[in-house]
Amino acid sequence: MLDNKCKKCRAVGEKLFLKGERCFTPKCALIRRGFAISGKQKRRKAPTAYGKQLIEKQKVKLTYGIREQQFRRYFKLALKKETSTPDAFAQLLENRFDNTIFRLGFAPSRTSARHLASHGHFLLNGRRHDVPSSILKKGDIISIRPQSLNKEPFKAIKETMKKYNPPKHLQVDEKKMEGKIIAEPDLQELQLPFDFTSIVEFYSR
Repeated sequence: MLDNKCKKCRAVGEKLFLKGERCFTPKCALIRRGFAISGKQKRRKAPTAYGKQLIEKQKVKLTYGIREQQFRRYFKLALKKETSTPDAFAQLLENRFDNTIFRLGFAPSRTSARHLASHGHFLLNGRRHDVPSSILKKGDIISIRPQSLNKEPFKAIKETMKKYNPPKHLQVDEKKMEGKIIAEPDLQELQLPFDFTSIVEFYSR
């Protein structure tokens, strides 16, 4: 049977890569079981403009693991920014504590990053921090707790980091096992597969 993460991908009609590297391999349940997502989409009626906006919203919520109330709060925060609302919305999500852990290469997926963060395996600016939804800012430093480095999720982290290149808004010190936010996320570099303009229009109705 498909697990919950795979069901979420099918619900929106495309891969959301919720299981990290596994989604890029033939082990992906959608590929292994022969569920052709494109075929599934062809059998559906063409969604309305509202339906497309709703699907886009669901894709982002599922990808970042965010509940509706929290998602609305990010939209309201984005409205107050001086930059374009869609870009500000995307950058807020990218600057979440759990997502930054994932982008630094300290966890194989956002789900794993959220789980590890909530169990207190990371430090934020030198202090233990366990709130995955925190929005970080330029200059913030994330590091793996020294006590956690010998635990199972981090045993191979040093070897993994040698092969990983983080986005250019992040700086990683492999020896200290810490990362620093040095700029706002570059959305062109990240090439997020979401239409944030459509999501802003959904909430602006």
